[in-house]
Amino acid sequence: MMSDSIVIIPTYNEKENVEAMIRKVFSLPQAFDVLIIDDGSPDGTAQIVKKLQTEFPNQLFIEERKGKLGLGTAYIHGFKWSLANNYEYTFEMDCDFSHNPEDLMKLYNACAKDGYDLAIGSRYIKGVNVVNWPMGRILMSYYASAYVRFITRTKIRDTTSGFKCYTRKVLETIDLNKIKFKGYAFQIEMKFAAIKLGFKVVEIPIIFTDRQQGASKMSGGIFKEAIFGVIQMKILSWFKSYKKV
Repeated sequence: MMSDSIVIIPTYNEKENVEAMIRKVFSLPQAFDVLIIDDGSPDGTAQIVKKLQTEFPNQLFIEERKGKLGLGTAYIHGFKWSLANNYEYTFEMDCDFSHNPEDLMKLYNACAKDGYDLAIGSRYIKGVNVVNWPMGRILMSYYASAYVRFITRTKIRDTTSGFKCYTRKVLETIDLNKIKFKGYAFQIEMKFAAIKLGFKVVEIPIIFTDRQQGASKMSGGIFKEAIFGVIQMKILSWFKSYKKV
């Protein structure tokens, strides 16, 4: 029986985490399929996934890309794949267990049962729910979200969250080719587009735990894109629509 939900997990050098993550998702009481989008990991991440495909032939999928092409393009690739394969609910999640797979159920219920179009796993809806981050990084992330709220005039507390559930309607309506950002600002732009198009968005409180295994992918350029890109995105939104024509 095919699931109505696909969890998209972009990977780059995640051999320490990928098998445990896939098995955890498949152990949940709700049926979720998994699509791994691997950007040519030199550490053999894709090989681990392919081996697991023999165990989970109709639940586990992989799309391999040549080299690091950016988080945003990985998700856009995944969204188009999800639409082509007729999934009703499409999830974004990190491979490193910073997002707790058990929270997929909360996001699913928000969309499937409570009627929201986009559910966001939020670190900042009930105080600051971040574990293992240095204070400087917490403050940077928290104030980045406050800054985005100020510029975009949206109410979302966790604007850079990468843990989300989209209904099919949202991904069909947004012109994915108009999403310009590649790094973490991609997360901001997708939420902004959904709100601009009038979709019902909800934030669900989650606890975010920094990765235990493997190396972080965060860099200065990613934050620069978020800071300057947001102003540009807001100005451009006065002249363009994200709606597919």
